[in-house]
Amino acid sequence: MSENLLIQFWWVFPLVAAVLLYKFVLRVFFGMIIVPDDRIGLVVKKFTLYGDTRLPDGRIIATKGEAGMQAAPLAPGLYWRMWPWQYTITMEQFTIIPQDKLGLVKAKDGAPMDTGRVLGKPVDCDKFQDGRAFLENKGQKGPQAAFLTPGNYRINTFLFEIVMVPITRIHENKVGIVTTLDGEPLDKGEIAGGSVDGHRNYQDPMAFIKAGGKKGLQEDVILAGTYYLNPWFAIVEQVDMIHIHIGYVGVVNSFVGPEGLDTSGVGFTHGNIVAKNEKGVWDEPLDPGKHPINIYTHAVEIVPTTNIVLNWANSRTESHELDKNLCTISVRSSDGFTFNLDVSQIIHIPRNEAPKVIARFGNMKNLVSQVLEPTIANYFRNSAQKSGVIEFLTNRSQRQEDARQQISKVLAAYNVEGVDTLIGDIVPPEALMKTLTDRKIAEQERVTYEIQKSAQIERKEFESAKAGADMQPEVVKSTRQVEINTQLAASKVAAARGDAESRIINAKADAENKTITAKADAEAKTINAKADAAATEVNGNADAGKIKAIGLAEAEVTKQKTEAMGTEQYAIVRVAEALATNGIKLVPEILVSGKDGGSGGMIDALIGNEMLKKLQREGEVKSDAVNRE
Repeated sequence: MSENLLIQFWWVFPLVAAVLLYKFVLRVFFGMIIVPDDRIGLVVKKFTLYGDTRLPDGRIIATKGEAGMQAAPLAPGLYWRMWPWQYTITMEQFTIIPQDKLGLVKAKDGAPMDTGRVLGKPVDCDKFQDGRAFLENKGQKGPQAAFLTPGNYRINTFLFEIVMVPITRIHENKVGIVTTLDGEPLDKGEIAGGSVDGHRNYQDPMAFIKAGGKKGLQEDVILAGTYYLNPWFAIVEQVDMIHIHIGYVGVVNSFVGPEGLDTSGVGFTHGNIVAKNEKGVWDEPLDPGKHPINIYTHAVEIVPTTNIVLNWANSRTESHELDKNLCTISVRSSDGFTFNLDVSQIIHIPRNEAPKVIARFGNMKNLVSQVLEPTIANYFRNSAQKSGVIEFLTNRSQRQEDARQQISKVLAAYNVEGVDTLIGDIVPPEALMKTLTDRKIAEQERVTYEIQKSAQIERKEFESAKAGADMQPEVVKSTRQVEINTQLAASKVAAARGDAESRIINAKADAENKTITAKADAEAKTINAKADAAATEVNGNADAGKIKAIGLAEAEVTKQKTEAMGTEQYAIVRVAEALATNGIKLVPEILVSGKDGGSGGMIDALIGNEMLKKLQREGEVKSDAVNRE
C-alpha cells in the first residue's frame, strides 16, 4: 500500500526538494544573482567561450568580456545567467565618505601617467563609479587628481582604492601656506610659484596645472575656512597672520614678483625701494592690523613709529630691548680724569621713511649697533676731552643741548629723527670728588664766619634802634594829638560851610517848585474851562436838534390825524387825553344834590365819602397782600 502511494505521488518529492533548495536550483540551473540595495556585485569571469579570451598586456581589468576581473560591477537588483561555474560574484558594500573626510582615489589599472606628472588626469567616469568609462576614456593609473566628496558611491574596488583623509580647515587668525606637488617646474631664480586663476584655492588641481601653475611653494595663501584639498596635490602649513600693533608699521621685503623700478630716488644708494607686489623692499609699509602674509616669500620687519628711548646705562633697559647691549659711557676729560655718564637718546622713525631705514640696515637692531651706538658714544667722548670734569659738570645743560643738535643732524642723514638727547647720572672720580668736597666745606665755613660777623653788626644796629624806639611812643603820641586837633577844626569849618550851602540850595528849590506849580495850575484851569465850554456848546446843539426833531414829528402826526378825523373830532380826543393824563374826573364820584333829596343831601354826601375812602383802603391792603404772596 505504501509503495503504491509513493509511486502514485512521486512528483511531490521533486517539488518539495525544489522548494527547499530553490536558491541552489536558481543559482545553479538559471544563474540567478540578487544584489542587495546597499551593495554592489564585483564580478570575476573565470573563462570565456567566445571573443577575446585574454586581457591586453599591462591590463588587469576586463572591459570587453575577457576573462578576469570585470570593470562593470553589478548594481543592486536581480540578474540571470551568471553561472557559478563561470562567474564569481563578491558582494561589496557601498563606499561611504563621511562629512569631514575626502576620498582619495588610486587607480589600479589604466593608461600610464604622463611624464613629470604625479596625478592622473580627470576623465568622465561618473565619479569613478563607471570603471569601464574610466578605462575607455584613457583614465591614468595611479593617484588621481579628482577625489570623492562626502556621500555614498558604488566603487569597484577591483579597479580603485579609496583612501580617507580629513578635509582641510584653516583656523581663525591663521593662513595656509601651500606647496603643490604637481605642475610646471619653477622658473630659474624663483623660489615660489606666482598667482594663477581658476583653481578655486587649489581645490581643482587640473585647473591649476592647465593655467600654468608651478610646482613647489606657492606665493598665494589661503585664508580661514574649510577646503577640499587633495593632499597628494597640495600640502598646507598653517601659520599665524602678521599682527602689527598700533604704533608700528611693517616693512615688507618680497622675495617673489617681477623686478620693479627703484622709487627711492637718486640720493639713496643703499638698496632698491619698489612698488607693492614687486620683488624687493616695498615703498608702502603695512599699517597696524592683521595681514595674511606668506612668511616664506615675504619678510616683514616691524618698525616702531612712536618715539623710541634708548638708554646707555648699565642698570636700565626698555621693553623693546633694542638697548639691551648698550652700557654706560666711559669718557676722559682734558685734565686726565676718567668718569662715567648715562645717556638717553629719543629717536623717531616716520612711517614713510621706515622702508629706507630697513633697506639701509636690514632691521632695527642693526640701526642701533651700526649708527646710534658709535655716534652717541664717540660724541660724548670727544666732548669730554675738550673740557675738564668740573667744567663738564657745570655746563651740563649746554652740553645736553649741543649734543641734541649735533646728534639730530647726524641721524637725519640716516632717515631717522633725533627727538632729544638727555644726560643722566654723571659719576666723577672719587679723588676729585673728595677735593671738591673739602673745598666746598672750606667755602661754606668762610661763608658762615661772614654771616656771623654780619649778625654782630646787625645786632649793634639793633640795640641802637631799640633805644630810639623806646622814646618813640611819646613822640608819636604828641604828633598824633596835634594832627587830631587840626582835623577837628577843619571838620567844624567844613560842617558850617556845608550847612550854609545846603540852606541856599533848599531855598532855590522851593522857589522853583512853587513857580512850576502855579504855572501848572493856571494851565490846567485854562484847559478845563475850554473843555467845559466846548462840552456845553455840543450838548446845547444836541438838545436843540432833538427838540426840533420831536416837534417836527409831532406836527406831522397831528396833521395826519386832523386830516383823518376832522378838526372838531380831533380836538375832543385831545381834550379827553389831557383830562385822563392829569387825573381830572369829568363826573364826580359823589354827587351832592338838594333838589330831590331834601335836607339830608350834604350829610349823605359826607357819609358816602367816608365809606368810599374805607373801601379804597381795604382794596389797597388786599392788593398789598396779594403782591406779597
